[in-house]
Amino acid sequence: MKKEEFIMIDFHCDVLSKMLKNDALTFQGGADGTLDVTYERLRQSGTMLQTFAIYISPRQSANIEPVLESVDLFYERILSCKEMQLVTSAADLESSITSGKTGALLSLEGVSGLQGRLSMLRLLYRLGVRAAGLTWNDGNWAADGIMEPRGAGLTGKGREFVSACNELGIIVDVSHLSEQAFWDVAGLSTKPIIASHSNARAVCNHPRNLTDRQLKAIILGEGRVGITFVPWFVTSDREACVTDLLGHVEHICALGGEKHIMLGSDFDGIDSYMTDLKHPGEVYRLKEALLARYSEVQVAGFMQNNALTFLRENLPAV
Repeated sequence: MKKEEFIMIDFHCDVLSKMLKNDALTFQGGADGTLDVTYERLRQSGTMLQTFAIYISPRQSANIEPVLESVDLFYERILSCKEMQLVTSAADLESSITSGKTGALLSLEGVSGLQGRLSMLRLLYRLGVRAAGLTWNDGNWAADGIMEPRGAGLTGKGREFVSACNELGIIVDVSHLSEQAFWDVAGLSTKPIIASHSNARAVCNHPRNLTDRQLKAIILGEGRVGITFVPWFVTSDREACVTDLLGHVEHICALGGEKHIMLGSDFDGIDSYMTDLKHPGEVYRLKEALLARYSEVQVAGFMQNNALTFLRENLPAV
């Protein structure tokens, strides 16, 4: 693929979680409706980089084994595809772009399985993890999630975790955190933070979406917000379609976030979809809708360049 054919970076999908539950799934040649994100769809859609999340269901999340099994799936089934390239550094990113390959970045969605051991974080770093969210919607040893009723923030161990991520070069992801945990992370992190897959709460009043104050904090800290395609995060009063996403983009831009918007689809992490945006092969519809309202430079920023700039500045150099 030529450089000019790349049109997007997606910062969140749950392919690995589906593969962990169903060992028969294949990434290549798998466009049978079972997986949203497949090798063929990434290549055909012009995806520059896809982030693959390690998500373990709550009933298994206290164990490290499924986390390590997910890493193995990433190497055996994703990176075995000839035009996919592991990205763990800015140098890897440039290499993947130059060679026309699709970059694959590994993230951790919830750290319950690490059981408070930073040694496990260091091992996962060596295995390629470059982004991490502290919890899913619940509470764990590190932090409370947004659906945890007590709404607490970071624990002492959670604070150590954030500091360790900063030191190692792991991007801290605040999607799913309780509001108190969000502010704890924002105040503690010495590096820019991301919300890999969250929208604007002022546009759609769902707890997983971010308040204006949270969005402004990410923007002022030079972080990024991944506009997500989860229908119930897009709109609450009707079936969601591509044009509904524009309201979230417009709102974040109005807060000063034009250069801080990226994409975080959550493909394969949902069981119902927007009417016209069900897999990477349909993301062109979002691009067309954006071009009807914004300039080519702005749209290129939303689709890939804002995320690209962030990764160049925040991944380890080599």
